[in-house]
Amino acid sequence: MTRLSSATIGDLPSTVAVPSYDRSIVKSGVVHLGIGAFHRAHQAVVFEAALESGDLRWGITGASLRSAGVRDEMNPQDGLYTVVTRDGSGDSLKVMGVVREVLVAPENPKALVERLAHPDTHIVTLTVTEKGYKLDPATGALLAGDPDVAADCTDLTAPRTAPGFLVAALAARRDRGLPPFTAISCDNLPHNGRRLEQAVLAIARAHGAALAEWIETEGAFPETMVDRIVPATTSVDIAGLEASLGMSDQAMVKAEPFLQWVIEDRFCGPRPAFETPGVQITASVAPWEEAKLRLLNGAHSGIAYLGGLAGIEFVHEVVAIPAFRRFVEALWDEAEVTLSPPPGLDVAAYRSELMQRFTNPALQHRTRQIAMDGSQKLPQRLLASITARRAKGLCVDALALAVAAWMRWQGGRDDSSAAHVVDDPLAAVTAARLDGVADAEAQVTALLSIDAIFPSVLATDEEFRATLTRHLAALIANGARATAEAFA
Repeated sequence: MTRLSSATIGDLPSTVAVPSYDRSIVKSGVVHLGIGAFHRAHQAVVFEAALESGDLRWGITGASLRSAGVRDEMNPQDGLYTVVTRDGSGDSLKVMGVVREVLVAPENPKALVERLAHPDTHIVTLTVTEKGYKLDPATGALLAGDPDVAADCTDLTAPRTAPGFLVAALAARRDRGLPPFTAISCDNLPHNGRRLEQAVLAIARAHGAALAEWIETEGAFPETMVDRIVPATTSVDIAGLEASLGMSDQAMVKAEPFLQWVIEDRFCGPRPAFETPGVQITASVAPWEEAKLRLLNGAHSGIAYLGGLAGIEFVHEVVAIPAFRRFVEALWDEAEVTLSPPPGLDVAAYRSELMQRFTNPALQHRTRQIAMDGSQKLPQRLLASITARRAKGLCVDALALAVAAWMRWQGGRDDSSAAHVVDDPLAAVTAARLDGVADAEAQVTALLSIDAIFPSVLATDEEFRATLTRHLAALIANGARATAEAFA
């Protein structure tokens, strides 16, 4: 089968939207670290809009910090790929030309540093997941004991971490008399810009106080909030798109119509006219970020663990069950009172819109995809709301049920005893704490003792502990579906 590329794009059906600009004169003004499906369906779409507007400074050089998979999908296609937007009534297809090339950092770290240090590079964006920042999820401090962090603090000739690459490139830019780039974290971390800056400065200080001071004074690390549901691409998706295109696209992504990007107005160099495609530039991202993390992402985690335990594959199938849907509404009721909504955010309307997005059957958003890296996600998605409510003496019944479901998930088997992989950087830690521990109370005690996840104020909260134990005991005895029905 013919593959999508610069040579074949002219053979696509007329129903497929293609780039209208001359790709040969596009500059790579953006370097993106962690070029997975989410970036290609979110930030890249915004930079594509900038190119379509005639501002050709905003092509993207993508970089994988781990495997060569995305490079091998995209480079043979000259960086072209299709965004398939699904809303249940049909698919819309748009071929994106914004990605210029994809580098694989471990294969040639110097090449990535040089691209970051190039005069054309003005913005660096990151989607490296929570664990990619090498930060303690509880304290936000750099994981100094991590071997890759230790290596980058000693020598930056071949960086290993995302913050290490940024420091190496910023040092090169300073030495060459170039200004720094704006570094934009696009991961679901609270205060993601400040955390990225903290990680970068910690590594920079290991290489000299003057470098760290220059980065802190001249650089910019804006806070951001990103939102778009982007399920993992499957072989069925690729085969279906092949039938529509008449050629193969190994780098396609699928997404819902909704896209939101809120960026703090804090840049140290050129930027595109973000406002034109609908990006919100604001003085404070925190209220937007808080609402998204505690409502959308918090509900997603609860859906993932309860639905996954019940053996339900997709999000829309979970919320189609009345008991699970009522659980989500109850979780939102509890989380909502912890928010400080920004002007322009109608929380009731936002909740209604979220539920509509969850029910989109065309997305095929898998519960197991959302369940990954739970130890990194729980603090901001669920525990922040719980901490805020407990500080006021409020109950956390629904929120605690979501956490109890995460605890049950760590056992590696669902309610039908089918095994699943606990895909998490702390999976070995949770497995060790649960080894030989059978009853709910002991399991709660064992997992609450992991201070990298649970702050001491919650670990020592007897009411929270009792609520968790009650829910976990019900999940063990009755399963997730029956527990949700009893809860509702």
